[in-house]
Amino acid sequence: MTEFRIHSVPVELMKGLNEIAKAHPSRFVRHRSAWAVEFVRDNALKPGTVRLLGEKKDITVLYREIAGAFRGLGTLLAADPRELPTLNRTETAAFSMRGLMMDCSRNGVIRPDALKDFLRRVALMGVNMVMLYTEDTYEVPGEPFFGYLRGPLTQAELRDIDAYAASLGIEMIPCIQTLAHLEQILQWDPYFHLRDLSYILLAEDKKTYAFVEKIIRAASAPFRTKRIHVGMDEAHGLGTGRYEQIHGKKNPFDIMNKHLKKVRDICGKLGLTPMIWSDMYFRLGSKTHDYYDLKWKIAPKAVKDIPKDVQLVYWDYYHKEPNIYRKMIANHRKLGSEPVFGGGIWTWSHKWCALPWSFRAVDASMTACKAEKIKEVFMTMWGDDGMEVDIFSALPGIQYFCEHVFAKDVDKTVVARRFEAISGSPFSDWVKAAGIDSVPGSQEKGGTWANTSVGLLWQDPFFAISDPHMRPWEWQKHYTSLAHDLKVAARRGDLAGRLEYPARIAGALARKVSLRRDLAAAYRRRDKAELARILRSDFVAAERAMRDLWHYHRGMWMRTYKPFGWETIEHRYGGLLARFETARHRIAEYLAGRIPSLPELEAQLHDPWKKMKERVVSMHHGRMKTPSCIK
Repeated sequence: MTEFRIHSVPVELMKGLNEIAKAHPSRFVRHRSAWAVEFVRDNALKPGTVRLLGEKKDITVLYREIAGAFRGLGTLLAADPRELPTLNRTETAAFSMRGLMMDCSRNGVIRPDALKDFLRRVALMGVNMVMLYTEDTYEVPGEPFFGYLRGPLTQAELRDIDAYAASLGIEMIPCIQTLAHLEQILQWDPYFHLRDLSYILLAEDKKTYAFVEKIIRAASAPFRTKRIHVGMDEAHGLGTGRYEQIHGKKNPFDIMNKHLKKVRDICGKLGLTPMIWSDMYFRLGSKTHDYYDLKWKIAPKAVKDIPKDVQLVYWDYYHKEPNIYRKMIANHRKLGSEPVFGGGIWTWSHKWCALPWSFRAVDASMTACKAEKIKEVFMTMWGDDGMEVDIFSALPGIQYFCEHVFAKDVDKTVVARRFEAISGSPFSDWVKAAGIDSVPGSQEKGGTWANTSVGLLWQDPFFAISDPHMRPWEWQKHYTSLAHDLKVAARRGDLAGRLEYPARIAGALARKVSLRRDLAAAYRRRDKAELARILRSDFVAAERAMRDLWHYHRGMWMRTYKPFGWETIEHRYGGLLARFETARHRIAEYLAGRIPSLPELEAQLHDPWKKMKERVVSMHHGRMKTPSCIK
């Protein structure tokens, strides 16, 4: 492993470099035999450019911006030692913004210490912007119900995070909501007067705009940036609740534009430049209310009324061909401004990032953005359905995204080498961990966004509603092998320890996936001896694996996120384990002759997804835990 000694460094890099060096003590040393590294700011370089030059045992890193210096250091850490004496490498970013957005609103509010670890690693990849998506999980002075019992990030925490990120060349941009997605705050009585619907603010109301100004002030105060993301996506039903009772039926385009102008004016008053998600303008112009409807039409007057000093963020995580991205970018330009692009590293509704699919979506979207000469891009990491995911599992996807930023063509061997340099863990192990969802037999050959493991894990031991469609017992061997391989990989040090989480998930699924089928088969044969064997062996093993996973997940959560929000996940584990106990009790009662039958095993399971060719399905916890609509 190559050792480096920081020989000369400008003041602006000192804090960030010290943090990197402390985090990688085996790579940064003081003895004279190590490679001497000098950092030099060179304003003659093109924006986004970093250049590395090697001569004998000296390395010079020439950079234009602070973020470029850390990208160069990441390149250096991953370099082949044989190249160093004659190193001559120049990299230029295709985009001025190469950012990330991390969800802090779906239970998991990342701990500041965990976030700093994350920031150090992505800085070495080349990231220069990060948003923390906070619907209510940031402190608003004088508003005690803002983030109530949800672990909101305090003003002091956010100021500290902003300073830390700046030392790494990363701009922190506040990312909030000022129209919809506000059910967390609007659920409380003191805010009922601000409702249009249960999750949408009442537009054209003075009290609403006093509230919006207050939250924008609070969200932006800790940060040095003059930019802010004010949300406004997915306001389905805008103007159909209290708004309609007060103002009558109005064109939603007009409501949207008037509200946006008010919010824009508030931002202007505070010296801020806003951006919003763009989907509402496209949904309102589609007959099917589809964001990606290429037959979308919008009235010229509505286009004229859209404030041109508000940036529109085109978000798209779903397509695997560049052409649809290019057509959507063209449609955004018809609205009169240059869009920001928001792609996705698929963390949401998963327990481990859907890496193979993320690579495909990043390939297609970044190819399109380069072709269309988009200048600002970022990748989202949502936490839908409770943030069960380990957010660090997104790092290989972020590395892949960053290679698209700095290279014309992505070389996966380079991606793997870079990732291992900043994580201490092989790239292939992290991609393999996505096998908890990318199961054999998938039409997409593993590259799917389906959250297979979520459905299989949370479905009831008696009412395994996905079994007829997915036939998960055929994957028992897959999960057994995966659990073994990941257990071995998790012992490799540094970030590799995080592979213990998917290893335990795979181990639990290996024991659970055939349980209901085996119980039902033995019961139909009236084979009480086999039922008894399953109960004392397979059933107990599955229950124990679930309990062990719960305990491990709890520890991982507490190291990564604030403790608030864990109760939602723990209710899931508790409910499933209670169902295991009841199932065990019911079977034991039957075996003892105290009850004549088990209606739960007599019930036939049917496939509700017969028309779906793909064997895997994507479902949230609430859909899989019970066939009942009462959750």
